[in-house]
Amino acid sequence: MTNQIKIAVIGVGRWGVHLLRNFLAHPQVNVVAVVDPHPERLAAVKQQFNLDKNVLLTTQWQDLKTVPGLTGVAIATPATTHYALIKDSLQQGYHVLAEKPLTLDPVECRELCQLAKQNHLILMVDHTYLFHPAVERGKTVVQEGKLGDLRYGYATRTHLGPVRQDVDALWDLAIHDIAIFNAWLGQIPVRVQATGTVWLQGAGEQGSREAEGKKATNSPLLQGLADLVWLTLTYPDGFQAYIHLCWLNPDKQRRLGIVGSLGSLIFDEMSRSSPLTLLYGEFEQQGNHFIPVNQKQVVLELEPGEPLGRVCSCFVVSILNNTPLEVSSGWVGTQLVEILAALTVSLEQGGQPIFLNNCSQL
Repeated sequence: MTNQIKIAVIGVGRWGVHLLRNFLAHPQVNVVAVVDPHPERLAAVKQQFNLDKNVLLTTQWQDLKTVPGLTGVAIATPATTHYALIKDSLQQGYHVLAEKPLTLDPVECRELCQLAKQNHLILMVDHTYLFHPAVERGKTVVQEGKLGDLRYGYATRTHLGPVRQDVDALWDLAIHDIAIFNAWLGQIPVRVQATGTVWLQGAGEQGSREAEGKKATNSPLLQGLADLVWLTLTYPDGFQAYIHLCWLNPDKQRRLGIVGSLGSLIFDEMSRSSPLTLLYGEFEQQGNHFIPVNQKQVVLELEPGEPLGRVCSCFVVSILNNTPLEVSSGWVGTQLVEILAALTVSLEQGGQPIFLNNCSQL
């Protein structure tokens, strides 16, 4: 097939295996290598996808340098490994699709974005929700003014695990809802606050992991890994969003809403029949009373398609056209890491507000 590109997938754990599945199904992609430090995972994906014998299966990232004509890599490894892997990939001349977050350090993120720009390479971050049909449609609804004057937003993201050992619930979960709010509002927060609670992995346990070399010494997460986090984001126009995150809650929720003067827009990922809903309703004042009026519910139709499949397709198109995709570029990933880093400072300071005055610009 013409215009076919060679891609390697690095990391085939819980998420990486889905990247592999999508790239194997893409007509313009030739998956030439799979890298994972666990041999049993390599054996599992070889059997699951009936991989061709010519596909390199290796536990060593450096082995990719022997693959002729490698075009790009998809990286789905622990966040603490991202910086070194992405930097090396860009220096080798590979386009990069990285699992979120880009890195754990805004300075490193900016360095990688500059390196990609200098080498005329695509650096894209897998912020999958930005490619979700509900999020794309929701952005149109908000920006068309169908909610009236925007008042506030809220989100809840909870479940019983998975419990990460490299990042806390803030870094693991918050990035999704922050990305959606930023996209729907077309703004970046100027002030953030965070409070949290640690139950499972306190500073003592974390210190022992660091001693074993399992955690990067430059990680911003120094006070233990928070299991429960509450966030407040304040945007330039005064709009505030409140986010509840917990991986220690059997009540699985993936729900985000924006409330306006005319109604609310609700993205409920757990509702298969109606993930995106407009709930119209406002108040009419009658004397000293406020009476609800104009109430109705509208379930919005969505285009079909797997969000991760869209991510992979956009990465391929960006490579073939040599044009970065702004919706999930390295710079977008950097903005989100800067917000998370500021939230971490607030978390460590017991909820003190942190101002973001110099967030990276696209």
